[in-house]
Amino acid sequence: YRLSVAPEVDIMLYCRKEWRGDTPVAKTMRKGYEAVAQKFASIRRVRGDNYCALRATLFQALSQATQLPSWLQSEDFTMLPENLLSKYDWIKQWQLKHKLGRKMGEISDEIKEYLMLLRKKWKNISEIKGPIEKQEACDNLFKNEEEEYSLYEALKFLMLNTAIELYNEDKSGRRVPVFSWLLFARDTSSNPCQLMHNHLNHIGHSGGLEQVEMFLLAYTLQYNIQVYRLYKYSTDEFITLYPNDPKEDWPVVTLITEDDRHYNIPVRMCQETVL
Repeated sequence: YRLSVAPEVDIMLYCRKEWRGDTPVAKTMRKGYEAVAQKFASIRRVRGDNYCALRATLFQALSQATQLPSWLQSEDFTMLPENLLSKYDWIKQWQLKHKLGRKMGEISDEIKEYLMLLRKKWKNISEIKGPIEKQEACDNLFKNEEEEYSLYEALKFLMLNTAIELYNEDKSGRRVPVFSWLLFARDTSSNPCQLMHNHLNHIGHSGGLEQVEMFLLAYTLQYNIQVYRLYKYSTDEFITLYPNDPKEDWPVVTLITEDDRHYNIPVRMCQETVL
């Protein structure tokens, strides 16, 4: 197997190995890592395919999960594919993992399976009390390629559902978060159908998540995603929050990126010294 999330290494050891030179970029990166090391002791490298934003976020969410989120508990959660397909014919063109030309019924059944798997795994891991056992369960899940990629398909479909909800709310005159306007202001995604065709269908295949889609992911999971963007060190975008008005009742996950394309995971929060 290939481990999707590598074992932890000391964050400054990792930094010195990756950024040795004296170029301005290397200096910025080292400064960025030093700032992260004030809060976190270690880093876990995430496999760098086009799923890495989903992988890093989901891994962090599961490894600290203590309960099943409310949106995963709703009774009609697994009926989502059927319900959406009955309203939006264009969802038939949803592209499942490298499997083209599926029939509508198959798509619906397969996505339903992915959603059930997501609920099951989240429930099982959140019920594990011991931190070491919980971490082992996460590591095992992210060693199982078949299951892991099924979870990303579930997340992508949930992102589409969130986008449809936001689009409809905006059209009916209700207030929506600013990122939702930006999401649908793009030439390539002026409505949910285009978003699916030009963006969501490509995630994991030929592209990763763009900035505005990180907001969509945060709203979908109902998690605040905090990202150390190392190349933005010493600017006010060094620590970026999705959503940028953090929701008090949403848990927080923290990621690190050097370029807004690849994401790694900081682990082991430093015990802050009590004066």
